[in-house]
Parts: sequence; C-alpha cells; structure tokens
Amino acid sequence: MYICTIMKRVLIISYYWPPTGGSGVQRWVKFAKYLPSEGWQPVIYTPENPEQLAVDASLEAEVPAETEVLKTRIVEPYEMYKKILRRSGHSKEAVEVNPVNAQNKSMLQKMAMWVRGNLFRPDPRCLWIGPSVRYLKKYLAEHPVDLIVSTGPPQSMHMIGLRLAKETCLPWIADFRDPWTKIFYFKHLQMTRSTVRWHERMETRLLDGATAVVAVSPLVQQEFQAMTKTPVELITNGFDENDFHAEPFAMAAGGPGMDFCITHTGLFAADGNPTVLWEVLAEKCAADPAFNKALKIKLIGKTDEQILKAICDAGLGENLMNLGYLEHARAIDEQRKASLLILPLRKEPEYKAVLPGKLFEYLASFRPVLGIGQTDGAMSMILNDSKAGIVLDWEDKASLASFIDRCWEKHLKGELTVGDADISQFTRRNLTRRMAQLFDKLTSHP
Repeated sequence: MYICTIMKRVLIISYYWPPTGGSGVQRWVKFAKYLPSEGWQPVIYTPENPEQLAVDASLEAEVPAETEVLKTRIVEPYEMYKKILRRSGHSKEAVEVNPVNAQNKSMLQKMAMWVRGNLFRPDPRCLWIGPSVRYLKKYLAEHPVDLIVSTGPPQSMHMIGLRLAKETCLPWIADFRDPWTKIFYFKHLQMTRSTVRWHERMETRLLDGATAVVAVSPLVQQEFQAMTKTPVELITNGFDENDFHAEPFAMAAGGPGMDFCITHTGLFAADGNPTVLWEVLAEKCAADPAFNKALKIKLIGKTDEQILKAICDAGLGENLMNLGYLEHARAIDEQRKASLLILPLRKEPEYKAVLPGKLFEYLASFRPVLGIGQTDGAMSMILNDSKAGIVLDWEDKASLASFIDRCWEKHLKGELTVGDADISQFTRRNLTRRMAQLFDKLTSHP
C-alpha cells in the first residue's frame, strides 16, 4: 500500500540568502537543506537586491532545487551612505568593515550614525517591512503555509513576521541570531532616549507576540527568558558534516620543517584586534629563527585595515598571508590545514553572551582553538566542554605566550591535535531535527 506524505510548509523571512556570503546566511541555508528530510518544505522570502559584504555563489548549491525562493526589491539607504563615504575619500575597505564603535569617526560618519540610529527604526531595512507584509499576505492567501519563521538581525525581519502572524493567525517563530537591545553596538548608535525606549518596547512586543523564540546562545536564551513568558528555545549554530567528509589534513599535526599556520576566518573588525597576540608572536619570532621561518598568519575574509597595519607594525609583515574572502569550501580547507585557529572577540561586555558561528566549524576542523576575550562567556563554556581550545583574556600576555610555546613544541613533534570530543549535537542535521521538532510542536492540533 502506497502512502503519500504531504509535507508541511514553512515561510522563512531572511535578509541573508545566497549568493550573499558570510556566516549570517549559512544558518538558514543549512536548515533549508535538511528540513525536507524532516517533513518540512521551506519557502524563502528574501530581498532581490540586498546589501552584500561578501558574495559566495557556491552556497547556492546547498539549497535544494525544489526550494521556493520569493524575492522583492528593497530600498537600501546604506548603499547611498557608502557612495557618499567613498566620494568623501574613505577607502572601500574602511567603508565595508568599519564597525559602529570605531574610533576617530569623521563628522559625516557621526551624522550618518545619528540618522541610522534615530530615523531608521529598528534598522535601515525598515522600509521593506510594509511592502513585504502586503506582498506576503497576498502570496499566503493563494499559497498557504503552516508556520512563519523570521530570522534576524536585521530586526526588521521580525517586524515583518509579527505583522504577518497577526494578519494570518499563523504560528510564528522569531529566530534571534543576535540579541536586540543587548547587542554590543546598540549603545554606539547615538540614539535619543525616546528612540531607546521605542526599541525596548518593540523588543518586548516582539518577544511577547511570538509563538516561540529561538536563541543561538545559552546566555542570550537566559536574557530573553527573563523578559518574556513566551517559550525560548536554544538552537545554536553548527557545522555541516558533509563539509568535513574528507580525511583530516596530515600537515595540521605539524612536524619539523612544516609551516606553523595561525588562521582566522570571517569578518575581522578593528575592535577585535588582538594586539597582545601580535606582540607575543613578534617576540617569539625575534627569539626563535625557526619559529619565524615557519610562522604563517592566514587571514581569510574581510579584515580591517587597522589589523593589517598592526600586524605589519609588529614586524610580522613577512609572515602575513591576507587571502581575503574565499568560498565556504575553501575556507574550511584552510581551517583544517591550520596549526592553530584564532577567534578574538570584540572588546565589548555584551560579547560575553555571543557564540560566533565560525566557532562550530572550528570545532569540526579538530584544530586547537585560541579564543581571546571574556574567560567566563558562552564561547569559553563551549571550548571547555569540548576540550578543543582555550579562551584567554585580551591582556593576559603571559598565558598567551605560554600557550603559543606549548603549541609550537607539539607542532615540532607532530603532535598538535585535539581530542575526539563529542560535537555531534552541533551538526546541522541534528540541529535541523530539533528545529523541525519545534515546528511540529507548534503546528500540532489536539
């Protein structure tokens, strides 16, 4: 007897989607990849013309061919802002990477920050909210779904989800890849008191209005649970086993005459510049010619000019390999070939709660991880539990020097490896199964 199984449908509202590259896009690309095997057919809604810090067309191959992708045009004030900055003499790199809390901002940048913080609420994608609700309401009338998911930031995606859920009476999940008012750059947006209160009210309204909330960090989950009675689930980012199917690179364990590669992947902003690391590496290069010859500092992704300058100023220019943005598969290869993976966090107290998406692919690379930041934060919890690395304070030069010495000694012996920690809970397939279970729970009818 043949039984036809009808898939449930979920509408996913996401600003980031291939060919846009970067960590923000990968979370829901991977969910979309595996949801059909859990009985859910994803329908993606995304801008036709988003602002793109990176392009990675290879990610399009991750999306099942039968996935329906809806696109409408968006008005992007940030594009106009970038054009003005370039005309005023700012370099392309500075425009792209410059964080909101950068030092020595020009008067134009300060004015733009005030406009962004107070006139575009909750963010510069707010002009897309109304048109999106109208478009999706009409679409859903003809093509019903069982569930709505919005993923942010940008938080405008959640405002689309809230309004759409109210008009359609569908269950709605707000997936927060980062917090809202407690995100590190919130306090740098030069907002008036009335604007801050607006954000606080809207955050509460969204949390209370959602059928369920999803957080990617246990500390963010705790913060949201204290703010709302809506169930808050923890579903972290992760890694795709299929991206790591090949045998580990033998060269990663090291040996005499092998390169000692210290690698960073992803966005590397100026306020995450680990100056103490460059100092330690420079001093060891000066004291040990063999280390100097072997050392390679590989930076993969967009790196702020201040970091490149700091490395060169430390005398490490000959050791630097600035590879720029690489396709996801190539970036993973470089992670697996690394002797040591570095993950410096921004020097912001709010970063205690942050779990960078790249952390999980670092874990799957089975290379030692050096975190630099708050030693009692969410990242430290993961690295301690997995025994895959260590987190040291930004200014703990002595411990950092000792750690580099130990890694170098193991490298020379061909023993620079990490244990076989159980990280299966972080596979994209298992995380998708958990997400699908939440979908099923919210759409089940007694």
